[in-house]
Amino acid sequence: MKIFAVGMNYAEHNMELHGTRERTAEPVIFTKADSALLKDNKPFFVPDWSERVDYETELVVRICRLGKSIPEQFAHRYYDAVTVGIDFTARDMQQRAKQQGHPWTICKGFDGSAVIGRWVMLHDLTDAEGQPLAVDNIHFHLDLNGQTVQCGHTADMYYHVDQLISYISRFFTLKTGDLLYTGTPVGVGPVKPDDHLQAWLEDRQVLDFYCR
Repeated sequence: MKIFAVGMNYAEHNMELHGTRERTAEPVIFTKADSALLKDNKPFFVPDWSERVDYETELVVRICRLGKSIPEQFAHRYYDAVTVGIDFTARDMQQRAKQQGHPWTICKGFDGSAVIGRWVMLHDLTDAEGQPLAVDNIHFHLDLNGQTVQCGHTADMYYHVDQLISYISRFFTLKTGDLLYTGTPVGVGPVKPDDHLQAWLEDRQVLDFYCR
């Protein structure tokens, strides 16, 4: 299983971290180790080697078939379910890596840094009126200790799911079970032990866990 993730995919998040809403010329792709995956609402242990670890709430897509060099118009055939995940980031280490021109491997890919919620099959995902929802028209949000801190809408992504799958598959063979974290909207912030995080996909709660 491979875990792919996308950086700088929402304008307002780019502004909060980088001071610009500019879209990158190509998607910013990075990977996480398989040991980063944290599921079943297990607690996230805040690492003691970082001074600040931030939550980044994201729509996550599950790959359901083998594919390589996938044309964008056929990309929708290669995923079957979505959920909400948290891309935990050691922000202080990320800033140092950027300044030194180093990769983000440690600050993004450490153990437990890829939290994953309960999967919802795409054919079961509907709006309040029972109409099917396209993957590019999904709302999601995160509550921290009972207060909403991030709200996202996949229509606001610079690079949409089908574009991302087509792009990534140029360089990597996608396999059943691979995951794609599609980027975070504005509102990222730090966590500390005993924080309670809950996430929703439309009106479905898919994630509920504590930091330790």
